[in-house]
Amino acid sequence: MITKRIIPCLDVKDGRVVKGINFKNTVDVDDPSALAAYYTECGADELVFYDITASAEERKIFTQFLTETASHVFIPMTVGGGIESLADFERVLSCGADKVSVNSGGFKNPSLFREAAMLYGNQCVVLSVDVKRVSGEFRVFVKGGREDTGVEALCWIKRCVSEGAGEVVVNSIDTDGVKKGFDIELLAKVVDAVNVPVIASGGAGSVDDFIELFEKVPGISAGLAASVFHRKEINIQDLKKKMAEKGIPVRL
Repeated sequence: MITKRIIPCLDVKDGRVVKGINFKNTVDVDDPSALAAYYTECGADELVFYDITASAEERKIFTQFLTETASHVFIPMTVGGGIESLADFERVLSCGADKVSVNSGGFKNPSLFREAAMLYGNQCVVLSVDVKRVSGEFRVFVKGGREDTGVEALCWIKRCVSEGAGEVVVNSIDTDGVKKGFDIELLAKVVDAVNVPVIASGGAGSVDDFIELFEKVPGISAGLAASVFHRKEINIQDLKKKMAEKGIPVRL
């Protein structure tokens, strides 16, 4: 049985890890390299690194921070922020990333998923999609959750997977930073819609939230969180032990 992954997320702004609520009002947390080293040691299965203002500011990801962070990481690392071309893929992979996450750039260059999958393999291509409910519809937002595309989320996710995305990170803007649990309704719909690994992001506030996620959406591949790990409100090893006790497959 495939084990469920626990993935901390480093949202980076101006070279520092930050965290907000509903993608707004970010506050400083820590140095990305220090946190990366900590998570490598404490049992995280993977690490996600987002330059959260790269797309909104229409610039490339700050590779100096990425290179420094990668030097402290000995687990798979996914990197995103301002990824719009194959050259961007090459740049972040050469800095130490294992997978590359595409969000806003997919709207500017829809063929990017297919081109990158052909060159690097679809296991390297990750769709990161920011989703929010608008008038009863799951809508895709871009530029760090600032801009409503008007595109229905499930249709967009299925299209990107068909083009070559080998993994999907679903970021629920509605539950982000609220710490009242993952967006079970949204995640269940995404898992049913695609046949690639799906990672849940947004809403974790306790160990029980992860247990609920894996029990209610058994097809989900991983749970991703930020502040509860950064502030040590949840210990990853304790979380994994509780998952194992509940019969959820996990790497201890």
